[in-house]
Amino acid sequence: MKYLNHNLLSRLGNLPLEARHSMTGNVSGRHRSASRGSSVEFAEYRKYVAGDDTRRLDWKAYARSDRYYIKEFEADTNLRAYIVMDLSGSMNYHPEQVETKYMRACRLAANLAYIAIRQGDAVGLSFARQTKDGAALHIPASRRPAHLNVLISQMDTHSPQGETVLPDTLHELAERVGRRALVLIFSDLFTDTAELKNALRHLHFRKHDIAVFHLVDQLEIDFDFDRPIRFVDMEGGGSLITEPDLIADEYRAIVASYLEETRRICTDINADYRLVRTGDSLEDVLTGFLMGRQKKKAAG
Repeated sequence: MKYLNHNLLSRLGNLPLEARHSMTGNVSGRHRSASRGSSVEFAEYRKYVAGDDTRRLDWKAYARSDRYYIKEFEADTNLRAYIVMDLSGSMNYHPEQVETKYMRACRLAANLAYIAIRQGDAVGLSFARQTKDGAALHIPASRRPAHLNVLISQMDTHSPQGETVLPDTLHELAERVGRRALVLIFSDLFTDTAELKNALRHLHFRKHDIAVFHLVDQLEIDFDFDRPIRFVDMEGGGSLITEPDLIADEYRAIVASYLEETRRICTDINADYRLVRTGDSLEDVLTGFLMGRQKKKAAG
């Protein structure tokens, strides 16, 4: 199946895709639920009120305090993950011998979707793209194994073009998804940082667990050109011929500031931020992401 690397998935073994926050779902799963019940993991005590199930009274707590307390538990539930793919023109950028940012995003997203569906979780897909009617394309989440074919087919059908509408798509997704979910964003984040900040804060306000895969090419950071070159705006269509040596230092300083700002925007709302270079090992990126979420969940 396109974009899937079965040898890689075999090496990853049963490394799970974990939610860092409590989730709500329809079926029993591996993730903590925000709903209280009498399930597996103890959550907290609360004072007894008339009508509570007396079978959940903690008599040891009563013996210590002479007051009635009820045990509450966190039920395990399934995760709902929503993949957001940036379809702006700059995602088509690639130098020689390196795949496009969009292609790398598809590989990462497809393999994570496979892992999620394999462990019984539901996965949906949204495309951040410009359309005539202004509507974004949203594919509802499903945990059916056959749904993976739908997701990958849609990734393969679309190609990046035009200006970015990522913030608008994130706002729309925040309103569409009523239950807590894991939102996986794949983008080069070439958008107004204030608009991006507002959109991510909207998702955070809705209690979603956010992971941002910030895709860049190393040349975009290093600006390592040794001769006059024509730069083309892949979203707006304009072009500029310049001598790289004259602007290299200022360019690198601006890019460094931009990368730091986007990282700070994410960390300020506890989003999982990952800077991914198109030349990075797919295995290293996925392993680091999956294991990193386990550590943060354990720490929480």
